[in-house]
Formats: sequence, structure tokens, C-alpha cells
Amino acid sequence: MTKLREALDRAAAEKRAALVAYLTFADPDPQASLAIVEAACRAGADVIELGVPFSDPSADGPSIQRAMERALAAGGSLAGAIDGVAELRRRGVATPIVLFGYYNPIFVMGPERFAERAAKAGVDAVLTVDLPIDELAELARPLAAQGVSVVPLVAPTSTPDRIARIASVDPPFVYYITLTGVTGSRAAAPVDPARLSAVRTAAKAPVAVGFGIRTPDDARRFSAIADGVVVGTALVDRASGGPAHVAELVTALRGAMARAV
Repeated sequence: MTKLREALDRAAAEKRAALVAYLTFADPDPQASLAIVEAACRAGADVIELGVPFSDPSADGPSIQRAMERALAAGGSLAGAIDGVAELRRRGVATPIVLFGYYNPIFVMGPERFAERAAKAGVDAVLTVDLPIDELAELARPLAAQGVSVVPLVAPTSTPDRIARIASVDPPFVYYITLTGVTGSRAAAPVDPARLSAVRTAAKAPVAVGFGIRTPDDARRFSAIADGVVVGTALVDRASGGPAHVAELVTALRGAMARAV
């Protein structure tokens, strides 16, 4: 069983959803971003999604786009994000980390080389927003050979046939997008619990819900139906205030989720 699955199972045993916190590597600069990630972990994040700086983040809204621009201006890159994970592990951060981003930088590095470097650094899983299930094997295979998982996405428009194919990559969890569109653009749409149950059954994995979840009230609401809750834009918006500002929201989110059931 992977560390990621263990984190979600541990949260379930505590009768709550897992808190998945997204933060952009190198925003506002590499070292500051690592301090922010450490603070989020100490404050109660169960899983970290570490955004890889990229020039064309097509699935992300204005807040994360601006974070990507700041990160790139500060020298952020895929290689830097991998090195950042290694540094977090050297500092004793044990929280599972998902590298979250787009396929182009991985393609340029080469999937096999990327998989080797990611595994050596201590990356637990990779989520590539623009690599659909039809093409996921070209990344999933080299990652699996190194003991690193992939986290697939499911959208409100995903068909039963496509959802059924997710089980083939043995995901630690599935990321269910609450709405069509980009991150942080509007409030999360209502999600039918039966839809999540169908995804969970087909994928044989827990389901985390994200896109548009910003407040402790949002987190409490989705904690009642999901195995995990992903919060990104609201945390990225706080990054300029430093580690304590991010940790404050993580603590509030985690507290709200603990009271959800």
C-alpha cells in the first residue's frame, strides 16, 4: 500500500476526509515556497500537491496562473520542483507529495529520466492535467517501475467507459473535478454522492474532490461525501503572506473537516 493510500485510509479511520493542499513550487521563490509547504504540513495537510511551474497552465485560473508567472520569474522549473521535494524529505517532511502539472516539461525531460529523478527525490505520485487516460500509460509505466503512482482526473463529463479504465493504473486516489472550467474561477458545483460512489467503485480507489473549494464551510460540505478535499487557489492567494498565513487557513480547513461527520 502506498503512503498516499495510507494517508487517505488514516483520515477515513478518523472519520474525516483527507485535506489535500495545493501550493505552487517557487512561489514567491524556491526557498520561501518550501517553508510554506512545511508550514502547511505542520498545520494538518494530509497530502501536498506541489504545482510545477509552467508557462501555459491551461487548466488553472488567474490566481494560479499568476503564481506560475512568479515562480518562473524566480527560477522555478520541473527539475527545481523535484529537487525541492528532495529537500523537503531531507528536512524530515514525511507528508505524501504529488507533483501536479502539465506533460510538456516531463516530455522534454523524458518520462524514464523523470520517473527515476522523481522516485529518488521522494515523490509519491504525479498528476498531469493534460494527459488523458488514453495516453496516460506512457507516463504511468515508467513511474510504476520506480514505485511512483499516477493520480487520474475525472470530470463531470467523464463517461462510464472512461471511468472504468482508471482502475488499470491502480491509482492511490482519483481527483474528481466538481465543474468544467479552470481552477478558482467560480464556486464548486454540487456533486451527486452517487456519482462519487460510482467513481470510487470503478476505480477501486478513494475519491478526492477539488476545483472551487475555498473556505472551511466548503471543505465541511464536501467532506461529508468525499474521501478527500482539495484546496488550491485559496492557499495560493495566501502564499504572499508567508508560511503562517497559509498555515492559518490549513488549520481552519482541517478543523472544519474534522467536524464534518
